[in-house]
Amino acid sequence: MSGLLSDYLPLVIFIGISAFVSVALLVAPFLVAYQNPDPEKLSAYECGFNAFDDARMKFDVRFYLVSLLFIIFDLEVAFLFPWAVTFKDVSDLGFWSMIIFLGVLTVGFVYEWKKGALEWD
Repeated sequence: MSGLLSDYLPLVIFIGISAFVSVALLVAPFLVAYQNPDPEKLSAYECGFNAFDDARMKFDVRFYLVSLLFIIFDLEVAFLFPWAVTFKDVSDLGFWSMIIFLGVLTVGFVYEWKKGALEWD
């Protein structure tokens, strides 16, 4: 029986330590946090608008445009990292296809820049 307890002792210790750390992380903000925030800190903030109407109100299309541009250029980076990691093993076709991909994205970026989509007036 003591062999069985000694086999599970590390697991019990690990569960005990993780429970202690979990409770400590849940309690610590209540002990350390600043208890008297100003009204500006407590005010509602969402997407740059004050909370004065219902959640289904219309808002500026620039939010959509910025999010779409972020997704496009985020995907560029997602394709660029694996290509850069395997750069030594990529053939000429792989190299030039990535250059064409980056060229198309650069043309799109310049077009959006010239149209003023990146300006926030």
